[in-house]
Amino acid sequence: MTLHVEVVSPERILFSGDAKFVKARTTDGEIAFLSDHAPFIGALGIGEVVVALEDNDERVHVAVHGGFVEVRENNVSLLSDVAELADQIDTGRAREAKTRAEQALKSGEDDGDAELALRRAEVRLQVADTA
Repeated sequence: MTLHVEVVSPERILFSGDAKFVKARTTDGEIAFLSDHAPFIGALGIGEVVVALEDNDERVHVAVHGGFVEVRENNVSLLSDVAELADQIDTGRAREAKTRAEQALKSGEDDGDAELALRRAEVRLQVADTA
């Protein structure tokens, strides 16, 4: 039995298809979903989602910046305000965002926004490296 997976952002459906498993980072840590997983609803953290495709050894890598994941009856839905497929990430922009966030943190700003921006940029670069 397979999982049907959808990764959705407000702009579009980034991925829809069948998979062997899905790995995601929730606000409580990493979790993986296989077929016949118990029902689950959780908040996504800033991190990478990996979808292992059913038909081959290929994997789809997605950078997500929060959202929700729901698992029910072998369907996995990942809903994120911001999500990017690995091959669609603008690495130049991500590197610039990382530099800006690092500079803000070095300047002594006690800014949670800078820490989050740094984490998002790092995840985007990490995911882009899988393309």
